Amino acid sequence: MAFVTQEDRKMAKWADYGISAVRYDSNDEYIDQVKVHKDNGDSIGAGETWSRKEVLSKMDDSKTFVTILKNDDKWKKGEDVHIITVEGRRFLRTDANKKSKDNLENLPRF
Repeated sequence: MAFVTQEDRKMAKWADYGISAVRYDSNDEYIDQVKVHKDNGDSIGAGETWSRKEVLSKMDDSKTFVTILKNDDKWKKGEDVHIITVEGRRFLRTDANKKSKDNLENLPRF
């Protein structure tokens, strides 16, 4: 996976929001909460804890999300986040795999 750092961005937004960490349910299948940061174009905002439902709602309103990782005090863009529907249930994924499980890469857990 190729990463783009904030310094490489030159004021271009990656998405409306970045997700930097996840918390899964007790079965480790569904995301319960995520750490979300507003993408300001030239910087990444402070993290807020959002529910899975809040992320899905924002995506339904055409807001975009990417995964982001911090390395050497610089944010790096990961993958685009999509909603994949399997057997009528919606999942947050960074790939198009039709597995009935949320998957946002290997983001740190909180």
